[in-house]
Amino acid sequence: MIRAMIESDIPAVQDIAKTSWNDTYENIIPLEVQTRFLERNYSVPMMQKRLEKTMIYVAVHNDQIIGFANFTKVDEDGDAELTAIYLLPDYQKMGYGKQLLNVGLSSLKSASQLFVYVECENKKGRSFYENNQFTLLEEFEEVFDGHPLYTAKYVYYVKEPVSAY
Repeated sequence: MIRAMIESDIPAVQDIAKTSWNDTYENIIPLEVQTRFLERNYSVPMMQKRLEKTMIYVAVHNDQIIGFANFTKVDEDGDAELTAIYLLPDYQKMGYGKQLLNVGLSSLKSASQLFVYVECENKKGRSFYENNQFTLLEEFEEVFDGHPLYTAKYVYYVKEPVSAY
C-alpha cells in the first residue's frame, strides 16, 4: 500500500534513509559524509519542512513502512524533481519503487518533466530509473560535502515535449 506520509512516520522514514543509504553507498561515499548528509537532510525539523513544502509518500507492507519517495511541487516551468526514493534492502525489486513512482507521477499531472539526480556508481538506482522510462541527460562531477562524486541527471517526460516545428 502507498499513502501520504504523516508526521508520526518521521522516525520510520529516517531509519529507511539511513539503512538504504548505508547499503547503497557503502563503497561509494565515505560513512562520515553519509552521516553528515543524513543528519542534515533527515533531521526532524527538516522532515517537518519537507512534509509542509513537498509531497512524500510511504510504502507500507504488513503495517510496516518499508520505503518512501519525496517529490517537489511543480514549478512555473512545469518541472518537478524526485528528490528521494528509498526502500529497505529486503523490499527492493518487489514493485514498491514502481508503486511509489506511479503515485508521485499521478500527483504531478500539471508537470511536463520529472528530474532525478543519482550517483553514477549507484547501479541499482540507475537501473530502476532506466527501467521506468527515465532518459539520461548528462553526467557531471560535483563535490558532495567535500567528497568528489559523479552524478547522473535523468528526466522522465510526464507530458511529451512539444516540437518546435
